[in-house]
Parts: sequence; structure tokens; C-alpha cells
Amino acid sequence: MCNCRTRFAPSPTGYMHIGNLRSALYNYLISKSLGGKFILRIEDTDNKRQIKGAEQIIYDTLESTGLSYDEGPSVGGDFGPYIQSERKDIYLKYSKILVDRGGAYYCFCKKKDDNSSCNCRNLSAEEVENFLADRKSYVVRQKMPKEGSTSFDDLVFGHIEVENSGLEDQILIKSDGMPTYNFANVVDDHLMQISHVVRGCEYLSATPKYNLLYESFGWEIPTYVHLPLIMGKNPDGTVTKLSKRAGAVSFLDLVNEGYLPEAIINYIAFLGWCPSSNKEIFSLSELVEEFSIDNIGKSPSIFDYEKLQWVNAQHIKLLSDESFANMAKKYVNFDVDLNKLSKILKSRISKFDQIPEMIDFLREMPKFDKELFLNKKNKTNEENIPIILEKSIEVLEKISDWNNDKLFERLVKLSDDMNLKKNSVMWAVRIAISGKHVTPGGATEILEILGKEESLERLNNSLKLWK
Repeated sequence: MCNCRTRFAPSPTGYMHIGNLRSALYNYLISKSLGGKFILRIEDTDNKRQIKGAEQIIYDTLESTGLSYDEGPSVGGDFGPYIQSERKDIYLKYSKILVDRGGAYYCFCKKKDDNSSCNCRNLSAEEVENFLADRKSYVVRQKMPKEGSTSFDDLVFGHIEVENSGLEDQILIKSDGMPTYNFANVVDDHLMQISHVVRGCEYLSATPKYNLLYESFGWEIPTYVHLPLIMGKNPDGTVTKLSKRAGAVSFLDLVNEGYLPEAIINYIAFLGWCPSSNKEIFSLSELVEEFSIDNIGKSPSIFDYEKLQWVNAQHIKLLSDESFANMAKKYVNFDVDLNKLSKILKSRISKFDQIPEMIDFLREMPKFDKELFLNKKNKTNEENIPIILEKSIEVLEKISDWNNDKLFERLVKLSDDMNLKKNSVMWAVRIAISGKHVTPGGATEILEILGKEESLERLNNSLKLWK
């Protein structure tokens, strides 16, 4: 039985951003690819940064993306509670143990006092007892070694070593009795038997502090997997730190823009990892099968909207017609046959919010300049346009079985009868019924969606431009 246990431990301080979601995904993929368990832990000890509703967003995002956790809030497990604010007594217990073991000390300095001038680590046991008896406010600080170095091995970044002289005596328990992240995550990771700690490389420099805590307690140190940076791509092509302008959006932002959750997950998987094959489109279950820690790289990854759109387009094409129509429904605010519309849209969009602008001509014929009809490639000109439209109207008026195949067949025959290229007739008809240079779907597909009455009315109105 595999003992691999990973955890995703977000703070409820806002929406789930790309970096957060990648951490959740990699923790999930590592645990599942190794046959282990994926744990969710809510780290809510920083009351000042918490945002109402953010915790629910975490749950909803994991559910939407299929990242089901084996243990956590609402699911339970053997190592709960899984919300840190409900574990306060546990942290206080272990902080006292650490003080007794000489790995931490009570600090009674005022908040404004500089840490470097703190003498509390040298207080005698009697002085400490007196301060505690007087109920003097305190924090608990980690007692860092002043000499030597601390090192660890990371599965991505290799061997890391830092001089202990550069490590400050960080706060473990705040004056309100709540733990800091630096203490709570170590205690929880040990008690919850986390085997692999998977997180962003911004935590590399802090990891020696965590290891010193493990050593002070006499606990086994977990395996570390630090993930590479995610950089943002600016509109001008330059690469900078991830920002709102350069891709630092939330999962919910992307969904609202029309990206599929499965496409977002697929794309984010590639922000630091690559498969052994050239395959780029994966379902979540396929990612589990393919994923390997060995294929996580050190180099920063670039969040690229163009690539995300391409991945999304591929996932859209994989949708069933029914699923696509159901998802497209909220982007269509007028009466139209969604099944017919879906057939021309599914292979032509890269995200769902493109739909309204693409189909606005179906709701209402736009005003347009008749110069739009003129096209050298399709050999349409001022002389043949009126004739093409007149003949097309005559042919279409006689069609009772109004469907794409029949419409296409009759217009192709018309082009042969007029000794014109098929594209000449199709171009003229499409412009006449859409008023747009680019449309999703060709002339006969649009004719079918508009219906006979609306199509003939538009053709006749466009013909008037030439008279």
C-alpha cells in the first residue's frame, strides 16, 4: 500500500488564482499517480487577510475541476479537524513541547521592538515564569542556531544549503495565541502524515526553518517538491512577474470568460511539467496516468493566453453536441435553434464568450456598405452581384425542404447554370444575409438557421442596395 500523502493548504483570502490552482493540481497528480491520498487543509489563522466566502470558493473550485480530496473539511478523515482555526489547542500544546525541548522561547518584547535586539532567548526559567505569572503578553519564537548551516534536498531544485547565521528567530505563536503559517504547517504536516510537501519555489528559502523545527521535535522530514515560478506574458510579448495584466487571473475569471474547467486544468498542468510524449490534450485521468515528478522542471513557466485558448478550443471540440448547446445557451440572448447554431460554432470558437459577437448578425441584420460584396478572389463585382442575388432569390423561393444539404445543392447548381464559380454565389449570398465579412458557418448553414422567411427578406433588402 502506498504511503504517499500530499496536501493542498490554501488560505481563504480571495479567489483561486493560477498559482494556487497549479499547487492543488500537482498535489493531486502526485498523490494519485503514486496511488496515495490527497488532503485538503484550510489555513485560516490569519484573520486580517480572510475574505468572506473565500473558503466556499476553494471548495467550489476543487469540485468544478474534479480535484476530489480524500480527507478534509466536510469529508473528514483520521487526522482532523482540517481547518486550522479549529486546531488552536494543538499548536499551543506543541509550542510548549518545543520550548521545553529548547527549540523555542517565550518573547515578551513589544511588537515594535526589533527582533535582532531581542534578549528574551537568554531569559532564565525564573524570569520567564515571573513574566507568565504577571500575564505579560508574549509570542513564541523559534530558537535558531547561530552557527553552521542547514541543508535539504528538493526533488526539483536539488541540494539547497543556507547559513544558519542568516536565519531570524521567527514567530511561531502570535500574541493572540494563534499560530503563524510557518509553525502550523509543520505541525499539521507531521500530524497528518504528509509524505510529500508540494508548493511554489517561493518557499525554498523558508524550508530550512521548517526543517529545524522538524529536527527540534525529532520528527521525520517530508520529501520536498518545489514548483517553478509562473511568469506572465504581456500584450507586447515581454515576460514579467505574473500580474493581473499578464495572466494572474482567478479560476472563476477564466470560467466566466468561457474557458472550460477541464481545459484550464490541462493547460495549468503544463506550467512546470511536460509529458514524456508529444501529446498536449489530456483529461484529468490521463494526466494522472502520465504524470511524473521527474518531468517537473526548474525553469519559470509562462502563462500564455494564446496557448490557453488553443487548448480550450481542442476541449470544446471534444464536447458532445448536447453539452456544447447547453453551455452555449447562456451566451445567446435571442430565440434561435441552439442545436443548429452549435454545429457551426463548436469548431470555430476558442472560448465561449466569443459567441455573442460572432452571432450578433443572426439576431439583427447589421448595416453595412455594399462594397463588402466586392471580392476579387471570389470574382464578385458590381455587374454580377445583382444578378446573383436575383437568381438566388428565385431559386430559394422554390425550396420547401429548407435544410443545409438541399440549400447547398441548389446554390451549387445555380452557380453551374450561371457559369460562375461556386464561391461567387456563396460569397454574395452570405454577405447578403449576414452583412459581415467573417461569419461562423457558410452561406447555406446560415440560411438554414435564419429560416426561409427571414433569409428571403434579408436577400431582398440587400438586393435593393444595387437598385
